[in-house]
Amino acid sequence: MKILFIGDIVGEPGRRAVKQLVPVLRERHAVDAVVANGENSAGGSGITPATAREIFDAGVDVITSGDHLWDQKEVTELLAKEPRFVRPLNYPAGTIGQGSTVCATGAHPAFAVVNVQGRTFMPPLENPFLMIADEIERLRKTTPIILVDIHAEATSEKIALARMLDGKVSAVIGTHTHVQTADEQIFPGGTAFLCDAGFTGPHESVLGREIEPIIRRFLTNTPQRFGVAKQNVQLQGVIVKVDDGTGKAAGIQRVSEPVTNG
Repeated sequence: MKILFIGDIVGEPGRRAVKQLVPVLRERHAVDAVVANGENSAGGSGITPATAREIFDAGVDVITSGDHLWDQKEVTELLAKEPRFVRPLNYPAGTIGQGSTVCATGAHPAFAVVNVQGRTFMPPLENPFLMIADEIERLRKTTPIILVDIHAEATSEKIALARMLDGKVSAVIGTHTHVQTADEQIFPGGTAFLCDAGFTGPHESVLGREIEPIIRRFLTNTPQRFGVAKQNVQLQGVIVKVDDGTGKAAGIQRVSEPVTNG
């Protein structure tokens, strides 16, 4: 099967890119399932049931999140009721929501998605290296096809987690930095890896935000309003081809697709 993973969706421009391009990419690449990081989909910070609905309606099967999970108070409704929405696994026991989900595709075996958050230069959570092992073992009893979104700042943390999971999951894809890396590869055990999928939204920007307020912040160290930019909207991500029987990756291809009308 082929899974399209979409890098962090930023605001309305990012949601528009998903709506326009997911059907195109599904057809062009014969994509069977789509996973997207949606933690910045609501006004550039956080996610709501309404923005999640837009993303699901565009053809996304599972939405992951990250450190901006709690920026919109309505997220608790998603965490409580939406089985296709996952938060980082490494929150303390008893936290509302789920850190993984299993999704049926119809023509192919079910696949699982796990979301973890890094700790280096990030808000402190439980150790993802310790917490993910048992979760992967549990999911492998249901399906060998497992995709991990590691939402983290440090490249070393992403690479180390992926190396630890090599041969146990189909793919480990990094999110959070909004800068697409060029290190896509398949590790010896059959796990596909990309350090960062990039972001889906306006690229005439600073990581999706308007340029001038960011520069003023660096120049003056005073608070600024970081609005979502508008120009050069792109969908970025990666397509992973996975063997249905073994769950091992057979191919990995970066995606960077412009929106034709914005």
